[in-house]
Amino acid sequence: MRAACIQLNSGVNIHENIAAADVFVREAVSGGAELIVTPEMTHLMQCNPKKLYETIYTEHEDPGVAHFARLADELDIYLIIGSLAIKTAEKRAVNRSYLFGSDGIKRAGYDKIHLFDVTISESEVYRESHVYEAGSRAVTADIGAAKVGLSICYDMRFPLLYRGYAQTGAHIITVPAAFTRPTGKAHWEILLRARAIETGCYVLAPAQGGEHADGRRTWGHSMIIDPWGHVVAHLEHDRPGFIFAELDLEKVGEARRRIPAWQHDPHYGI
Repeated sequence: MRAACIQLNSGVNIHENIAAADVFVREAVSGGAELIVTPEMTHLMQCNPKKLYETIYTEHEDPGVAHFARLADELDIYLIIGSLAIKTAEKRAVNRSYLFGSDGIKRAGYDKIHLFDVTISESEVYRESHVYEAGSRAVTADIGAAKVGLSICYDMRFPLLYRGYAQTGAHIITVPAAFTRPTGKAHWEILLRARAIETGCYVLAPAQGGEHADGRRTWGHSMIIDPWGHVVAHLEHDRPGFIFAELDLEKVGEARRRIPAWQHDPHYGI
């Protein structure tokens, strides 16, 4: 399976962001991609809660959900939209990842479990839980012969989620993100490679990159990592673009046979 990760610089206009993502998806299909993954917050980067709530839609009304479903059907691809901000109440939302099948039907939806409540510096503070409701369950879905486990950004710091995916037979893990520049520079590649190594999975990590209209700055550097922890594709900048890699499911089985740590869970007596 040929996979592509798309890197975006999403802004505050949902329709403009959908159009930008559409262009890159079509270009990736022209390059032979059968599975395409976009970043976290594909159709809106808006850090102001009031403006966010005024802009977003319920799932049934969201133009991105409808557009990307049609796009997957038109192009005959599996399309994972890394996440969209979806309204659940007047002043509440979820950060939701979508998998659309090649028939345009929604195959899975995953709500981000681990919310980004951190203080990176005195000037850079994030409280995602003030805006979003946390998800409560891990989600896997079939993509042809492969099984994919869905996650979003900050989830990558919680390895038990990914161990669970490996133990339920996932071959691929998606980690769409909007990583900050300080944490991206320090931790992005290290954490992604660790998740691949400890699970024996392919890790597909498309990212937001650059300076956004809402003032946020993100790291970019989208990556695809194989089950042995090798970086097989890397967009080495923070500008929009995309990367490709061939996913060989035999390599998943080989990595897990060589080091089956994902199934060696003792009781530590703690």
